[in-house]
Amino acid sequence: MAASSTANLSLPFNSKSLKPPLSLLPKTLHKPSLCPLMPSSVSHTVAFSSKNPISHVISANDNYPDDYSFCFHSDDDDKPREECGVVGIYGDPEASRLCYLALHALQHRGQEGAGIVAVNNKVLQSVTGVGLVSDVFSESKLDQLPGDLAIGHVRYSTAGSSMLKNVQPFVAGYRFGSVGVAHNGNLVNYTKLRATLEDNGSIFNTSSDTEVVLHLIAISKARPFFLRIVDACEKLEGAYSMVFVTEDKLVAVRDPFGFRPLVMGRRSNGAIVFASETCALDLIEATYEREVYPGEVLVVDKEGIQSLCLMPHPEPKQCIFEHIYFALPNSEVFGRSVYESRRLFGEILATEAPVDCDVVIAVPDSGVVAALGYAAKAGVPFQQGLIRSHYVGRTFIEPSQKIRDFGVKLKLSPVRGVLEGKRVVVVDDSIVRGTTSSKIVRLIKEAGAKEVHMRIASPPIIASCYYGVDTPSSEELISNRMTVDEIKEFIGCDSLAFLPLDSLKNLLGDDSPNYCYACFSGRYPVQPKELKVKRVGDFLDDGLNGSIESIDGGWVQGPRRQDIDKVSDARKLSSLS
Repeated sequence: MAASSTANLSLPFNSKSLKPPLSLLPKTLHKPSLCPLMPSSVSHTVAFSSKNPISHVISANDNYPDDYSFCFHSDDDDKPREECGVVGIYGDPEASRLCYLALHALQHRGQEGAGIVAVNNKVLQSVTGVGLVSDVFSESKLDQLPGDLAIGHVRYSTAGSSMLKNVQPFVAGYRFGSVGVAHNGNLVNYTKLRATLEDNGSIFNTSSDTEVVLHLIAISKARPFFLRIVDACEKLEGAYSMVFVTEDKLVAVRDPFGFRPLVMGRRSNGAIVFASETCALDLIEATYEREVYPGEVLVVDKEGIQSLCLMPHPEPKQCIFEHIYFALPNSEVFGRSVYESRRLFGEILATEAPVDCDVVIAVPDSGVVAALGYAAKAGVPFQQGLIRSHYVGRTFIEPSQKIRDFGVKLKLSPVRGVLEGKRVVVVDDSIVRGTTSSKIVRLIKEAGAKEVHMRIASPPIIASCYYGVDTPSSEELISNRMTVDEIKEFIGCDSLAFLPLDSLKNLLGDDSPNYCYACFSGRYPVQPKELKVKRVGDFLDDGLNGSIESIDGGWVQGPRRQDIDKVSDARKLSSLS
């Protein structure tokens, strides 16, 4: 194999001036090419790793039975959910503790489970657990994770259960050593890959699509290790931003479309950090350098950083919902400030959907920045009309006498002094099923508001996502079933307006083609080829033995082109009438 070029990332460069490569060299499995636009200097080869057993996996929740599951109310949590967040650190003696802090910064991306894998003396040691980062880890647990190389993961699962064995990072041993992986995203050809692997004798321990990646790495004939990752990823379809760890390497991979974010930074001691968002870099005092490019594999070891192109791809299709809802406002995602994006969304709403009002409020926390933009543009005061409780966890007990809107009232309290007798504009980031929005409108009116005008800082969501976002089936999405006027009547507000999709694209300018708008249009960059598609997260009964097709509730109907076209045509006619 020809020596591969290495990206010497200590060289100064302006990361904002670099664009992800839009066309890559022809696909080559055994001789991956250097990514365009990457500075290069030294060449090196990667040695085989020695075979080492995986250490005992330490569970932070050893007292939980294997079928431990949560009971919770989902009715008061009517938002799309990001599957997870990942972090990887190479070259810092406090790697596991830095991972722990970075996972705290990424906690908004997943609250059901967390885990860290650290490497010490070429042995991979793991701590995983169900719950928040602060629930899973303690000083004694982190003491069990020494070493200067670590990866971490926070996880969100869908309804029903959150099993410990599905909490990442996953660790596996194969004939040449050990490998751990943390994955953000969702594979649309998971069932086909799993069926093929099972036909060839593979045994699966979880219901997570991430486990497929480990099996593909183990059966690959490519050499050295990072080429096994390239080989495995070439079989994957869908969204994946992943970090891998071996006995001596940290590897970061982003799918060719770049659906999910992944950034790289560097600490003052030279340690390399990968994370889902820049807010994690900020917390551990790592300087943001650049994104991991779509279709790129970055290998970090004692020789430096090596950048490889995974495979050719069309223009990137980055998830627009990172800017609408998922990412924290203090993050920079896909080269753009999330705060600035949301502020501009609010300004567009104030310009294109104005209304006479006395006060602008937000549905906290995700609607706050857009509401600030709306208020500034409209020249109307922004006030805190809804107070969010940050101390509400899962709701296990309801009062014996049913209280209307119980779940929403636990989380949001209206401020009567702000709302009473006022014409109120309420800014929220999105409407999914519409159930929570209707309860919020009712709360505000019960607090004495004279009028309630809803302004939504995203276009209507008419289609499910298959790339790592937990959205309901299309039949459950209110914008897929109703016109804007019908939704207004359903939630009980005096007026309703969404962010126009064309205005959103105009705002993004030249970057507009690089984003995925499938949830707004139903046009998928990677069309699921299977009749039924795995719901993001877990099955309702995670980890049941037997055929995965028999697990009820874990599958949603794949999108049908003609149905999407009908919805799009109906929306166009509605907007013209």
